[in-house]
Amino acid sequence: MSLITSTEVRPAILRDAKSIAEIRTRSSQAAFKAVFPGEAVPVGGTPEHSLVYWREAIEYSEPQVLVAVQKSTVVGFVGFDRSRDPKTPNTMGEIWALYVEAEQWGQGVGLALWDAAREGLIYEGCTKVSAWVPLGFERALRFFDMAGFKREMTSIKTVPMGNTRVEEIRFKRDLS
Repeated sequence: MSLITSTEVRPAILRDAKSIAEIRTRSSQAAFKAVFPGEAVPVGGTPEHSLVYWREAIEYSEPQVLVAVQKSTVVGFVGFDRSRDPKTPNTMGEIWALYVEAEQWGQGVGLALWDAAREGLIYEGCTKVSAWVPLGFERALRFFDMAGFKREMTSIKTVPMGNTRVEEIRFKRDLS
C-alpha cells in the first residue's frame, strides 16, 4: 500500500535557500550518476556559492522561485522568468531550474512545480516558454516531453558541467 502525500507549492522564502541549494546538488548528482556511471560527479560551484545565488534569487525574484513542500519539508523547486536566450521576445519565458529530491522522482512533484510556474509565466504576460535540458538526462527529457514541450533540434549546444562537457537541447512550448 502506498501513501499519497499532498504537495503544496508556494513562493520560496529566504529560509528555503539552504534546502534549495542542497536539493539542486543532490538531484544533479543523482542525474549525473545515471548518465555517467563511474565518472566523478562534477561540483557545480561551492555549496556556499549556490546558497548565495538562491538567496539572491529569492530576495530579488530573479528568477522567481517556487518550492514544493510536503509535511513542512521542501522536496523540490522551480526557478522561472523571462528567457535568457539572446534575441527572444519579452513574451518568451524560461524554466531556469526545476529540481526535485531523487526519492520524489515520478511522484508528481515536478508536475506540481511546472503547473505553478506555467501559471506564473502566464500572469507575467509570457505566451511561450523554453527550458534547456542536458541530453542523456532521460528522466528530465521525458518529463518535458510529457509536459507538452517540443525539442528544438537545431538548438543543441555543448556546455561545461564540472570537468565534463554535456550537450543540452532547448525545449519550447506555447503557454496557451
